[in-house]
Amino acid sequence: MGLVEAIILAVLAASTPLLLAATGELVTERAGVLNLGVEGMMIVGAACGFGGAWLTGSVIIGALCGIAAGILMSLIFALMTLGLAVNQVATGLALTILGIGLSGLIGSRFVGEKISLAPHLYIPGLTDIPVVGRILFGEDGFVYLSLALVIGVWFFLYKTRAGLILRAAGDNHASAHALGYPVLRIRMFAVMFGGGCAGLAGAYLPLAYTPFFIPGMTAGRGWIALALVVFASWLPGRLVIGAYLFGAVTILQLHAQGWGVGVPSQLMSALPYLATVIVLVLISRARTGGSTAPAALGTVFVPDR
Repeated sequence: MGLVEAIILAVLAASTPLLLAATGELVTERAGVLNLGVEGMMIVGAACGFGGAWLTGSVIIGALCGIAAGILMSLIFALMTLGLAVNQVATGLALTILGIGLSGLIGSRFVGEKISLAPHLYIPGLTDIPVVGRILFGEDGFVYLSLALVIGVWFFLYKTRAGLILRAAGDNHASAHALGYPVLRIRMFAVMFGGGCAGLAGAYLPLAYTPFFIPGMTAGRGWIALALVVFASWLPGRLVIGAYLFGAVTILQLHAQGWGVGVPSQLMSALPYLATVIVLVLISRARTGGSTAPAALGTVFVPDR
């Protein structure tokens, strides 16, 4: 039972940055904007988050620095794609390249340094319950925040008028503009929200996952977050399943190698992506109870003057 508890705790920790980044990207894409720069925003958030925590000794300030870094990076993307109507795919890729280089510059002075990880929740009596106590009542604040964020995004998108307007901007920006809604402003706020979530996801890595910063520590998690949005078919609830599936495969492949299981590690690493392809095929065939991509996703919008 101790091993099971340890594996579940490791899966939760590995899944949290994926869930945070994917939730922000889902809102961005629901508004009709495809931002492929998640990896770049995450790695800059990791560098700035560690730097903020190392300089101040506060995990909260570190997290805020990560969020701010992600938002600033997203504003560069918004300026290019919304202000200058540049191709979104090319800009997102350029943002990732910029983020990787910028994070190396920012984090160069912090390589080799170490900070204290974010504290875990402890409720006397509840946290001490065997197996489920630490899982439900003994995680760090980022884990609970990620789940609360998914619930909040679901409520915003499907239970509020503002969420309906955002989805309208992503499905048919011309009609939304004709009705008098500021499509570009809506998309800018969605991009900023996605950037803030990506920056927080990156900051989670040095603040709660590993107590140090190394260049490239996101290790492709931003690309996995992009795949998660497609895996979830742009529905917030399915993001949780997808994030924990990816996290579980990541952790289980490490344990499988330790147990001497005769399965190539490359195959284990490919399983989440194989599952994504299978789910996409099933959803495209069924078309019942699912959700398709926003109709205007990735389409440049230039309002009439």
